Amino acid sequence: MAILIALAALVACQAGAAEVVPVEDGAKNLNATPECRTAEVAWRRAATAADRERLRNWRVSWLAALDEAKAGGGASEIAADADLFDPDRSLDNPLPPVGTYRCRIVKLGAAHQVNRDYVALPPAKCSVGQDSGETWFAIDDGTQRPIGRLFPGPPGRGVFLGTLELGDERLPLTYGVDDQRNIIAYVDRVGEKRWRLLIPAPHFDAKAELIEITPGG
Repeated sequence: MAILIALAALVACQAGAAEVVPVEDGAKNLNATPECRTAEVAWRRAATAADRERLRNWRVSWLAALDEAKAGGGASEIAADADLFDPDRSLDNPLPPVGTYRCRIVKLGAAHQVNRDYVALPPAKCSVGQDSGETWFAIDDGTQRPIGRLFPGPPGRGVFLGTLELGDERLPLTYGVDDQRNIIAYVDRVGEKRWRLLIPAPHFDAKAELIEITPGG
């Protein structure tokens, strides 16, 4: 019975039953239930201090990168898909179920002069799986392949912690070993069978990244 109660509490948190209120490390979110606060402990313990800082400042990073992307050639694409790029769109049940998906990486804001302000990479095969009670996400194709774990996050959102595989690498680094490969992101459901990873301040060629996740493969 205790397990059923705990699972019900987790479902309520992920369904957005409580108000989403940003919380600084060490602060108390008085608008979240004790069960929802407990559900967030796992990712907060696993994340590096630098990544927690990046996620705290996600909105500033996202809006600045989005403005640059619009000015740099992506305005029409962004306007045509308002739900995907809306920073405040986060529907209930934010974590995608186990399955095979189609993922598209969109890079916003040039990190360096050689980069472009808006880049949408070709879709790639990706997947969500479970192992020993943990939920994993991975992009299986392409030259930049995030891989890592999905966690329950604040009410109505999930959190991704992972690393970046490059080129022909096939053995991912352990999260936390190389700061330049670490990835942290919010996970949102933005439509019917449609999710996104919202990555603030990635370490490579963009100021923010978005990974669109839709059924397929």
